[in-house]
Amino acid sequence: MSVTLQQLQHWLTSREDEHLEFKEAKNNFHFDKLVKYCAALANEGGGSIVLGVTDKRPRRVVGSNVFNDLERTKAGLIERLRLRIDAQELAHADGRVVVFTAPSRPIGVPIAVEGAYWMRAGEDLAPMTPDMLRRIFDEAGLDFSAEVCREATLADLDPAAITAFRTRWGRHSGSKGLAKRPVEALLQDAELILPAGITYAALILLGTRAALGRFLAQAEVIFEYRANARPGPANQREEFRHGFFHFYDRVWQLVNLRNDMQHFQERLVMHPVPTFSEVAVREALLNAVSHRDYRHAGSVFVRQYPRHIEIVSPGGFPPGITPDNILDQQLPRNRRIAETFARCGLVERSGQGADRIVEECVRHGKRLPDYSRSDDNQVWLTLDGEIRDEKFLKYLERIGEETLDTLDPHDFLVLSAVAEGKRLSADLQKHVPALVEKGLLDRIGRGKPILARELYQPESESAVAARNRVSIREQSKARLLRHITSNRKSGCSLSELMAVVPDLTRNQVQDLLKELRREGKTHPVGATRSARWYPGGESPIAGGRR
Repeated sequence: MSVTLQQLQHWLTSREDEHLEFKEAKNNFHFDKLVKYCAALANEGGGSIVLGVTDKRPRRVVGSNVFNDLERTKAGLIERLRLRIDAQELAHADGRVVVFTAPSRPIGVPIAVEGAYWMRAGEDLAPMTPDMLRRIFDEAGLDFSAEVCREATLADLDPAAITAFRTRWGRHSGSKGLAKRPVEALLQDAELILPAGITYAALILLGTRAALGRFLAQAEVIFEYRANARPGPANQREEFRHGFFHFYDRVWQLVNLRNDMQHFQERLVMHPVPTFSEVAVREALLNAVSHRDYRHAGSVFVRQYPRHIEIVSPGGFPPGITPDNILDQQLPRNRRIAETFARCGLVERSGQGADRIVEECVRHGKRLPDYSRSDDNQVWLTLDGEIRDEKFLKYLERIGEETLDTLDPHDFLVLSAVAEGKRLSADLQKHVPALVEKGLLDRIGRGKPILARELYQPESESAVAARNRVSIREQSKARLLRHITSNRKSGCSLSELMAVVPDLTRNQVQDLLKELRREGKTHPVGATRSARWYPGGESPIAGGRR
């Protein structure tokens, strides 16, 4: 991380949080204390400690004389913490400022110094509490879905769900042999059955209602349709406590019952847009089932409203995943389930499906997926079904599917942000040049990107003709003014000027000369027919001769 003076100025006015620490440290700051602060920042997700700045607001730079050999200090920190610590010196007008930046600790591994795992507590440091440590150690826990439910048997698996799984796997793999494979061998090949017994993944994906009721009642998806947000019974409700492959298609069928078509017109063609994208809804459901915490007692809820859908799953995001990095970081909480979905072609094993949801939302002119109601106990995804900008949809239609298929999820994020006039992050800025080169964005002013005008605001034939007429008129005026200026001593008669723009009539030339006169760029001297035209505004003498 490279810190600039502008970034420092922003920090001075920001609130101190778990990622930022200020210390005056004018002439003294012990190295061991620095080590502990860097460990505490790493344990809390990474951050920076800034030396040479007052703690309390309004903050001001006071300068620091500590750690003059930054490379030596940096090497010492790396040796003590086994983390890549960055060190930087800023030459502020009010004194030297030193910034040490620590990355986040590895998943499941808190950083210890002198036998304690440090965190910040107010203005000082304190050992982390047992519950905080337990949550960190749990991050590296085993895959719950791969664990064996020792009481379960093959009789606890639903034949219809197994058939659906077999069909999807065979279709995706192209293997005809899967159709004749014995059930037990099939599930062993998929690692849903282990030598020790039936896995929880097998129950979640293939289990009977009775088996899930006995062994894992929380493996349940509840669908509700609500005509409005008022509390009370849902207009329709179905509970699915079966193996996932038994009801996966049914959930989409319920959503699609009330999936109104919206329309936008591009020239003479009326284009239909479903309120809810099948790809986005299915991906969101797959994510909820494969990434939820099955140690949590809650169910997955799919709540449909006329213009939005909420998919709520228990357990919060997997460790290290946030709404901001969900496109770039992958950590399946239930890897065995994710692997099974991948075998069937439902998901990519390496991804979380968030990229496909983003792409679908942007392609259909909808708002981006909203995770803002999520917390440590649940992931709450809202998919808005309302078309937000018909002009943006027309812009995408003009781009064409062939070009859109070459874009990655970050490109779609850029197009969406630019359409809404939002400021682009540094990471998204990196994608702008390629989009400009493809003709999807233009730059204005100081390089600010906008949607390509030829695609976003194409002109009608009449508008183009009008613009061309204005352009020709301005060019003719410019030619007249150049000729008058080059003959500033003798002036120019009307007949001379008509020869300069031979395509125009006498009246048209006179109109242009009147415009130039009103603009103060020319003036006539003499009577109307014998007048001669000179550059510049009216002179008192010229005005008196008229």
